[in-house]
Amino acid sequence: MDDLLAGNARYAEQFNGGDLSARPARHLAVVTCMDTRLDVYALLGLQLGDAHVIRNAGGRVTDDVLRSLIVSIEVLGTTAVAVIQHTDCGMTKTTEAGLRELVRERRGADARDVRFMTIDDHAETIRADVASLRASPFLPSDLDVRGFLFDVKTGQLAPI
Repeated sequence: MDDLLAGNARYAEQFNGGDLSARPARHLAVVTCMDTRLDVYALLGLQLGDAHVIRNAGGRVTDDVLRSLIVSIEVLGTTAVAVIQHTDCGMTKTTEAGLRELVRERRGADARDVRFMTIDDHAETIRADVASLRASPFLPSDLDVRGFLFDVKTGQLAPI
């Protein structure tokens, strides 16, 4: 943790984003994975202040993602959402049952009520998550929602 504070001190010395608005300049929200290989701003050609980035395991549309998107849209002016998953994702390497068993074995806890939202097929999952946002009664019917798959080997982003 001390390294993080030292890193922040270096960052703060050069920080010049204090006047940026909380409203995303590009009216964009990105839902994507927490994977360390995804530099979301760089891979989309964005700058600080351009977009809200909402991350979780697998880049899945969850209730909490929906909560964040409602705020992003209704309070902060977002008009477009990109759902981005990626190749070689950890969420494709396990199952709901497998994760529940790991938690039981390692923690002695019952995780049967946790929805891990593992991924069997990226295209199918991306389409389902995009469809759920488009159909949500909590979001505008004209919201621009699109899905993509990022290739961690090539850096290419493919529309789904």
